[in-house]
Formats: sequence, C-alpha cells, structure tokens
Amino acid sequence: MNAARSTAALSLLLLLAGCSAPAGTGPEAAPAPATTSATGAPADPTDAAWAQLMTPMNEQAVALLTLAGQRTADPRVRRWAAGLRTAQNGELARLRPLLARMGLPDTNVHEGHDMPGMVTEPDLERARAAEGRAFDRVLMTLVREHLSQSAQVSRSEAKSGTRPDARRLATALVSARTAELAALDLLPGPSEAAG
Repeated sequence: MNAARSTAALSLLLLLAGCSAPAGTGPEAAPAPATTSATGAPADPTDAAWAQLMTPMNEQAVALLTLAGQRTADPRVRRWAAGLRTAQNGELARLRPLLARMGLPDTNVHEGHDMPGMVTEPDLERARAAEGRAFDRVLMTLVREHLSQSAQVSRSEAKSGTRPDARRLATALVSARTAELAALDLLPGPSEAAG
C-alpha cells in the first residue's frame, strides 16, 4: 500500500471511529499508533488504529453486557447478552495478542473521546441506574450502536489494512456483527420492552 493510500485509509478509519483528526493535530485527537511492530518493521497506521479502537470498544461492551445478568427483565435478553459477552471476550482474546504482535500497548488510547459505538462511563452509569425493561432499552440501544459501528470500522480495516492477521480478524468481526445484529433484531423491541 502506498503512503497516500495508507494515509487515506487511516483518515477514513479515524473518521468512521469518530476521531476527527490524526494524532497531534487537535486537542481531542487520538494518540498516534506505534510506529514499529515487535519485529521492528513499520506498523501500518490503519491496522494499528483499528486494533487500538476495537479493543476498548469490546472491553466497554463487555462491561455493559455483564450488567445484564442482574438488571434485565427478560430471560431471552439475559441469554443473548451472556452469549454476546462470551463472543466479545473471545474477540478480545484475539485482539490483545494482535496488539502485542504489532508492538502496541494494550491501553485505551481513545479514553475520554466521545466516539460512535463506544460504550462510555456515563453510558455504564446510566445502565447501572436502570433495571428491568428500562435497562433492556438502554442495553439494546447501546449494543446496537456498538455492533453497527464496530462492523463499519472493521469493514474499513478488512479493505484497507495491510496485515493479513488483522484483516482476517476484521473480516471475522464483520461476519460476527451481521449475525449479532440479526439476533438482536429477534429480541423484544423498545415498544415491547416498554410494555
């Protein structure tokens, strides 16, 4: 991938993720990805940005999904949330070693950024304050946003990334998100949850 295409792909990934500018170009911009991998080869910025975004997105989603065991009103939602939490943890088990192979830290470089699809601490506080059907509405809204946005940025990585291992994982995540969104559509909707 040439430098111009790599820069365009990185800009697209950051735009899709809700980061308005590359590192160092604005007060709220994401920190720059590491410039070398564990092998000393230059790290592709698109691959690095994707892995550094997907990891905290999944971590925050897992924190939300964990609350469903005690807060949901519907056993179908509880089962679905438990299955999705297991799947998200499985993805994290693949994302963290990928970060290590790229020589990137396993830290949330997007902390404090208001990004589409990222479950935030205020979101978690709102979920902790809700119970029953109110919790179900919060859960389903936030998870739908997470699944949709993570699918979108993973499509970008699958198309524009350069690392075969990152592209394979991104492709797998896109397929998983399609199935997860279909499963979400089978759960009671907001109008049913309100009743």
